[in-house]
Amino acid sequence: MVGAVIAVIGAMAVIFGLDLLKMTVSTQDYDIFVDPIIDKQSLFITGRITVQNTGSQPLTNVRVNFGEGDVLELGSLSPGKKIILSPPPDNGMEFVQVTADNGVFVSKGYRELPKMVGMMGS
Repeated sequence: MVGAVIAVIGAMAVIFGLDLLKMTVSTQDYDIFVDPIIDKQSLFITGRITVQNTGSQPLTNVRVNFGEGDVLELGSLSPGKKIILSPPPDNGMEFVQVTADNGVFVSKGYRELPKMVGMMGS
């Protein structure tokens, strides 16, 4: 019984360890993480976009398209570097597209964080 519990704990440690390793060690030369979030409050709506170079090589000609003709040229992004952006104030915040050299392209719609009881806007 004790041996089975130790085996299960060991297996879980290996599985979770490999998941964490994937987040910290880049497996591709050119890769990017994009996370657009929209926060709808009762009086206002805010948005933020996290962009991170998760590859092992620098990304060049990084460009963020917020939609509705709003484009931001970021230039280069070093490996591991993360930036947080806000869309232009009058933007409808429907999607974000991030492109870079070497075939990097990510298109994502905004996701809304769950509201928690007692928090502003819930």
